[in-house]
Amino acid sequence: MSVSVQFLFDFGSPNAYFCHKVIPQVEARTGVKFEYVPILLGGLFKITGNRSPAEAFAGIRNKQAYNKLEVDRFVAKHGLTQYRFNPHFPVNTLKIMRGAVAAQALGCFERYVDAMYAAMWEQQRNMSDDAQIAEVLAAAGLDAQAIADKSQDPDVKARLLANTEEAAERGAFGSPTFFVGKEIWFGKEHLRDVEEEIVRLTR
Repeated sequence: MSVSVQFLFDFGSPNAYFCHKVIPQVEARTGVKFEYVPILLGGLFKITGNRSPAEAFAGIRNKQAYNKLEVDRFVAKHGLTQYRFNPHFPVNTLKIMRGAVAAQALGCFERYVDAMYAAMWEQQRNMSDDAQIAEVLAAAGLDAQAIADKSQDPDVKARLLANTEEAAERGAFGSPTFFVGKEIWFGKEHLRDVEEEIVRLTR
């Protein structure tokens, strides 16, 4: 039995980066490929009235310390030794999320995603800066100008907006969000639940 598994992502979320790094292991164990769906996290926050955890929990005693502990545990568990918190966080990701949709159209999506996530959460680059975006793409062997040009295509802009609006309509309020069929899960902590649901549906 085939099953649809979607990963709704924005490069600005470190938790989505963690999922990106672990998803290949889940795919290998289950034999099911995840579909990556680019969304604009800032847009989704606006639609749903959500705020980033850094903002929402800023005044809560012990919450930020626990969040760091949870990240440290996840990094250690999965051996994500290349992870580095981005000093430019939060980053305006509009350009690179449009770039993701453009890369889909240009047939270089997977390489683009790998390059962007590495730049954001391993190399600590400022990925709202045009020059740095171009440098990262060139270093990955991608055509930075073609992606930049395609990013300005009205169809690309409309697709990112539609992805984001559809995410909200389906119940999403942040990233990482997963859909297995019609069932929704939010957060890196639920990757095991996502995998269990895939296994249940593909027995």
